[in-house]
Amino acid sequence: MTELSLQLLRPDQLDPNGLAVTNPANGSHVAAVRRYDNDALKTIVDAAEAARHGWAARPAKERSDILRAWYDLIVARTEELARLMTLENGKPLDEARGEVKYGAAFIEWFAEEARRAYGEVIPTHAKGKRIVTLRQPVGTCAAITPWNFPLAMITRKAGPALAAGCSIIVKPAELTPLSALALEALAHEAGVPRDLFRVVPAVKSSDAGDLFCTHPAIRKISFTGSTQVGKIIMAKAAGQVKRLSLELGGNAPFIVFDDADIDRAVDGAMASRYRNAGQTCVCANRFLVQDGIHDAFVEKLAARVAAIKVGDGIDNPSGMGPLVSDKDANRVAKLVQQAEAQGARSVGKVPGVPEAGAYHAPVVLADVTTDMEIAHEEIFGPVAPVIRFTDEAEAMRIANDTPYGLAAYFYTADAARQWRVMEGLEYGMVGVNDGLISTEVAPFGGVKESGFGREGSSHGLADYMNIKYCLLGGLG
Repeated sequence: MTELSLQLLRPDQLDPNGLAVTNPANGSHVAAVRRYDNDALKTIVDAAEAARHGWAARPAKERSDILRAWYDLIVARTEELARLMTLENGKPLDEARGEVKYGAAFIEWFAEEARRAYGEVIPTHAKGKRIVTLRQPVGTCAAITPWNFPLAMITRKAGPALAAGCSIIVKPAELTPLSALALEALAHEAGVPRDLFRVVPAVKSSDAGDLFCTHPAIRKISFTGSTQVGKIIMAKAAGQVKRLSLELGGNAPFIVFDDADIDRAVDGAMASRYRNAGQTCVCANRFLVQDGIHDAFVEKLAARVAAIKVGDGIDNPSGMGPLVSDKDANRVAKLVQQAEAQGARSVGKVPGVPEAGAYHAPVVLADVTTDMEIAHEEIFGPVAPVIRFTDEAEAMRIANDTPYGLAAYFYTADAARQWRVMEGLEYGMVGVNDGLISTEVAPFGGVKESGFGREGSSHGLADYMNIKYCLLGGLG
């Protein structure tokens, strides 16, 4: 099955002496891919800069048709792409299939949006003059993407860039380059010019990042990753005032009020916290549950968690897979151990988790308090810390007491409270009575130290375009 999935990649993308990719479920070798040093990257950037002018000059419908062809190829190869993703990332096969569908949706959406990059005519301020605005591509772009959604994080950056008329170079995560390279191969097969869209696993990630920040042809960088690295990119890119989109760390609260539908809240908690073994950017990271419903919520959530089947994502397609690496599994284990030492209780812990591989048992932590480190760290693992609160004011104080502001969730049947809490949460995205918020039709992004810029929706296209104001005089 590995061989079948690897057929998506071109021979020139592979290199037996290159970057080795390992299956986190069992430590086996999957493939080795070609890596690029900075001299090679400079050549690729120069080629992308040359290619973008002809691409931007094409009618929007031509760009749209090519993107649509790319979408069709992704959908047609869903099974191979999903298996490739499971092999390199570890997520269960059903989740990988879902990511392929989700990632393809961005290409479909921006194929359509390519034809809607409208300017405007502004009522004039003086006789004989007219004011118009044009939307034009920002130029050559670079993207740095994470391992947790190795396909979708690329399509929601490359889709709008190509739709807008830009070129884009993507450096994928070292742990998961295979999905990215398969996307590149399919894009070129669909008719995207080779120099316009490149995927470049790097010899050294920091060197590639420095090049993107300092090369004069790169006019925009889109980065999804840690706040620490995002701040470094922001500082280095300031030298040339590059345009940035940054989706950084998060500490999402999941608030359950006394009047909530408890079963619906538990369903949302399972979807938000335990999808992809808790390794999503918008995972619920802290569960704030009001006194009156607290014990019942913990009991029901623990029962659901205890029933999760954990194992290899190929053999266990609808359960939970490993974390992406042993290092990540060990980091999560230390956070749990520290919380337990401070008084937290593990409930609902799954028995029989494989000993070999990067696994961590799904668990609910009860009796968590706000002074514990686990209440402030982005866990990125299948652990749900539950904090008790008494009233709405306390819930809001705890929820907003963080430098991050990516996503937040809350459950209540009170319509007035829905509006108060929705408006009061200091986050870029809020889910009300729902634990799944990601979609290509809505603007995805955060505030505060979770970054800025939006991906998806018409706002995602606008992030890859400049507004040019034009004054026409002498018109009588």
